[in-house]
Amino acid sequence: MVAGVLVIALGLFVRRRVSARQPNRTQIFMETVTEQVEQQVGDTMGIKTAPFVVPLAMALFLFILFANWLSILPVFHYSKGNGEVLPPPAADVNLTYALALLVIVLMHVTGIRKKGLKGYYHHLVTPSWVMLPINIIEELVRPVTLALRLFGNIFSGTIMVSLIALFPAFILWLPDVIWKLFDMFIGLIQAFIFGLLTILYFASVRPAEEGAH
Repeated sequence: MVAGVLVIALGLFVRRRVSARQPNRTQIFMETVTEQVEQQVGDTMGIKTAPFVVPLAMALFLFILFANWLSILPVFHYSKGNGEVLPPPAADVNLTYALALLVIVLMHVTGIRKKGLKGYYHHLVTPSWVMLPINIIEELVRPVTLALRLFGNIFSGTIMVSLIALFPAFILWLPDVIWKLFDMFIGLIQAFIFGLLTILYFASVRPAEEGAH
């Protein structure tokens, strides 16, 4: 919830302070990221095919990034009377499955709207009907792999934190600091990969002919 609020707050902050004459650093950063995402979407599927993919990929990237980075803060909650550090949200497979299903369902809905039911699912029998079972399995596995890739990398970080906590107190601070910096890097990479895969998955809805969109 906090990560979601931060994404919305960042968008409102940039929108309120947007200026064509004197852009601030936040605006320049957001415009740079937006241009890169638009270029990736344009190269992959054509920006006019599904323009909502740009804000979708950006929102997913920022949400996962904030969620991962918030986990390094020393925030505690109480469960059955015992204080525990809050784990990163992506270490819960329920969240990663929800994000993956959001992307995959939107991909299929957009593909059907753009190409029609028969036109979109024609790739299941390409290059031959023999490939139909394999292509169906590939489609069913997509949300699973997308979710588990994010979950596995972030969950492994929580295991490392538990192992580091076993170090003696007088040297605990050093590996803890090193791991938190590395964990921030991993969180950034995983957020970027999820956003990039979102764009690549939507490539299946691009028109068969160049300029058809």
